[in-house]
Amino acid sequence: MATDVHPGELLDRVQDLSEKVDELSDVRARTLAQELVASVIAMYGDGLARIMDTIGQSREAGATILDQLSQDGAVASLLLIHDLYPVPLRDRVLEALETVRPYMESHGGNVELVELRDGVAKLALQGSCNGCSASRATLELAIKQALEEHAPDLMELEVEGVTEPAPVNGGAALPMAAPAPETGFELPVIHSDGPPPDVEVPASRWVAVPDSMRPDAGALRAVEVDGAALLLAEVDGTLLAYENVCAACGEALTEGRLDGGMLRCVSCEVEFDLPRAGRAAGGEPLQLRPVPLLETGGLRVAVAG
Repeated sequence: MATDVHPGELLDRVQDLSEKVDELSDVRARTLAQELVASVIAMYGDGLARIMDTIGQSREAGATILDQLSQDGAVASLLLIHDLYPVPLRDRVLEALETVRPYMESHGGNVELVELRDGVAKLALQGSCNGCSASRATLELAIKQALEEHAPDLMELEVEGVTEPAPVNGGAALPMAAPAPETGFELPVIHSDGPPPDVEVPASRWVAVPDSMRPDAGALRAVEVDGAALLLAEVDGTLLAYENVCAACGEALTEGRLDGGMLRCVSCEVEFDLPRAGRAAGGEPLQLRPVPLLETGGLRVAVAG
């Protein structure tokens, strides 16, 4: 029977009921309820396995059906629970990383899967992303959300090359993303150089940006997205996004001069290398704050919510 209830709500309901069963004071009743749940799950799992086996024997038609089923969030969740998902975990992790690679490469960085073992993925941030002050925001807003969408059964994430976002001119650190609202999935992260200090930051979300906001080739455009002042730049065919504030003087970069990938602030004359995550030229310890930007499924940027 069809239902209008969102799969996430059903999952929350099942979780809530399971917790209530575990809290039953009557040991016999609790044990019977737990056995009943386990038996129902096993029964549905056996049925799903038989269905998947029959579909798999249908060759091309079956492959098409499997692909359609895997795109349905509710069905995909059931298949993952019963270890029946047709695409291996490693392939889905690699697919997730491919979706964020264009954004990371646009800032002179990259991300690679080093190892996947026992449901734990070990990643390495490379290039400008390694040790970049915005690397934690990149991890939270881009990589983790991509993994949440493509590999919700991933248990943990170990990351090399992540540092804490540093405040600019007394401002707040770059925001981190809230857990994905549809699945409730929150991927635990282990940093290879030890746990980072706690940083109080506001939650963020992805916001769609109209294509009309794109700047012309080799130009800048100051835009406001969901109350956040951003600066978009088109450099050699790549779209970049930064918070519209100079890391040196705190003034807006709206009238800045863009020459190739170098942006010069008209207020203090400091230059920033946009393709290298906004690092200041001349070795100065300054950096603009990159804003995670994805172009898959339409242009989206991550802003504080």
